[in-house]
Amino acid sequence: MSFPALVEPADELTIDEVRRYSRHLIIPDVGMIGQKRLKNAKVLVIGAGGLGSPALLYLAAAGVGTLGIAEFDEVDESNLQRQIIHTQSDIGKSKAVSAKESIAEANPYVTVVLHEERLDNDNVLQVFEGYDLIVDGTDNFATRYMVNDAAYFLKIPYVWGSIYRFDGQASVFWPHATDEHGESVDAPCYRCLYPEPPPPGMVPSCAEGGVLGVLCAQIGSIQVNEAIKLLAGIGDPAVGKLVIYDALELEWRKLKVRKDPNCALCGEHATVTGLIDYDAFCGAISEEAADAAAGSTISVTQLEHMLKERDEGTRDFVLVDVREPNEREINQIPGSVLIPKGDFLNGTALAQLPPVDTGTQVVMHCKSGVRSAETLAIVKGAGYADAVHVGGGVVAWVNQIDPSQPTY
Repeated sequence: MSFPALVEPADELTIDEVRRYSRHLIIPDVGMIGQKRLKNAKVLVIGAGGLGSPALLYLAAAGVGTLGIAEFDEVDESNLQRQIIHTQSDIGKSKAVSAKESIAEANPYVTVVLHEERLDNDNVLQVFEGYDLIVDGTDNFATRYMVNDAAYFLKIPYVWGSIYRFDGQASVFWPHATDEHGESVDAPCYRCLYPEPPPPGMVPSCAEGGVLGVLCAQIGSIQVNEAIKLLAGIGDPAVGKLVIYDALELEWRKLKVRKDPNCALCGEHATVTGLIDYDAFCGAISEEAADAAAGSTISVTQLEHMLKERDEGTRDFVLVDVREPNEREINQIPGSVLIPKGDFLNGTALAQLPPVDTGTQVVMHCKSGVRSAETLAIVKGAGYADAVHVGGGVVAWVNQIDPSQPTY
């Protein structure tokens, strides 16, 4: 289905712009009018990370006149494996500033607007206001739902993408879409596809599970492709469609996504009529994990002291690393044993712990403290009442105790 172009064409292209965009101009579907629409477009990209990097570079190269960048983080060495808009010399620099500098090198005719702040309920509507299109490169569920809701309230379409390990997804969410005749097309929003976030701890983040670097470019370029189609009014955008890509098997699928009449946001009897508490809605950890961790969380400094006492024979406990084996190959806390979180979920881990009646304390740790809190709830439920977990996990251990080890 075709849709009217989101943007009116600019008055003209300069001679330099004609030379630069000539390969677009000779495509009949784009042509001079389409390129003028891109020049007049204002697109906000959320995140200058894995998806945002290729999206920003290709949007700039395509001639989108104004690019907004919503990004508050700094460039870390671990970003460079996939976030191609940044380079070695950018480590420690604001990602937004680094991205702006790269865009200036790619296309000096693009105006870049920086929003160097974390998006939240207090600023998201103000940041979104005035943009024709949103490209969502976020990596957490709370922000995704907030982006969806804010875009809906402002009637701005947005292009969504998601990546994890070898798998990618992309779609266009635009519940207010109309066809070339001005008729509503009953397009879905993100909540129509995912009415509820997954249970806390069920879906690891890219920081926990990893992502194939080139997958970011594959999904990010799809997002740009859809953005160009919407801005210029060409082709058949992925409104009401979900593109799924398996990079390991080189398989593409396209599924139809229908508007949910019972959607909490865009349905007939909407219950979400304003921005909500998205952190509470999505939950970083389950209620059971939060209850288990309350009063049972130790710092890495405390753990270091406990390990010394264990070496001296004045204390007895078992330190359990609940990460995956490949993570443990990167770094580890000395004196720990590996029992992955999955073993706790399937029930086989308890047989690997000292029996409850021995009185041996169980101490859990993971990368940052989320998975260890989830497993702590299981261990406490099995009778290990004095079990604790390490807040901040091995990241805090490396940063505060043993900086000779790498982080990830």
